[in-house]
Amino acid sequence: MPWIRVDLSTGRTVEQKQKAAEAITDALVKFCNCSPESVSIVFNDVTADNWAFAGKLLSQTAKP
Repeated sequence: MPWIRVDLSTGRTVEQKQKAAEAITDALVKFCNCSPESVSIVFNDVTADNWAFAGKLLSQTAKP
């Protein structure tokens, strides 16, 4: 039973997440030989205050 966690910066629409869920599920069914019903996906929306690159929070480095 594949369990997938997807961390994304905030701002994706429900439609974008739905399409991503379908594409991820299709890939796992194809390459892992599992049923679509066995695939579990969790989307985590991460704010710029909670995401850092090279020691800098995105909220501190993002351009307006």
